[in-house]
Amino acid sequence: MPGRLLPRLFFEAPPEVVGPRLLGKLLVHRSRNGLLAGRIVEVEAYLGPHNNPPDPAAHSHRGPTPRSLVLFGHAGHAYVYTIYGRYFCMNVSCEIEGRAGCVLLRALEPVAGIDQMALNRGVAVDGLAPEKLARQLTSGPSRLCQALGLTRVSHNGLDLADSASRLQVRDDGCAVTEMLITARIGIHEAVDWPLRFAMPEHHCVSGKRSLPGRRVSLA
Repeated sequence: MPGRLLPRLFFEAPPEVVGPRLLGKLLVHRSRNGLLAGRIVEVEAYLGPHNNPPDPAAHSHRGPTPRSLVLFGHAGHAYVYTIYGRYFCMNVSCEIEGRAGCVLLRALEPVAGIDQMALNRGVAVDGLAPEKLARQLTSGPSRLCQALGLTRVSHNGLDLADSASRLQVRDDGCAVTEMLITARIGIHEAVDWPLRFAMPEHHCVSGKRSLPGRRVSLA
């Protein structure tokens, strides 16, 4: 496994703090078809119902439901949900137990298992430039789940901070010196909250290549 496993404490902070910290880290899946890994290059924070005001775009804003229950547990767990009845998105739970903050993983840069990711996505590798292939594989929250073979049935609730878990977040020492802060996308409420964090101009960031926002130095 590449790098070191992130401890529980890393995730026990508000999502607007955990989100930027996740940039550059690795999402690693020990799948039945081998090791699949991608570097996190874009995330969005969703605040728990204790926030004032509550975050209306968060799945947790009305309290625990059968779908969102994992968010109200311990930090550092995978929250995988279904969209459009057939695709999946993955969040990382944050905060202390009961607070239900989370970070949506919006884009990865493929690092390991690229051929298997392409098979999972049904993307032909031949003839595609590396950057274009990477965007086809893991640019977007549903694409990255499909590429890594993540589903709600198999991966929701997995402990990302457990060394025995087949799904982990790890640190291989990648240094991120700058991030871009923008409004979240693909939602209909609280659309102006600046809770989307990305590695500036990275080719795998989802949506438009040129994003308005505020650049912040992390050095």
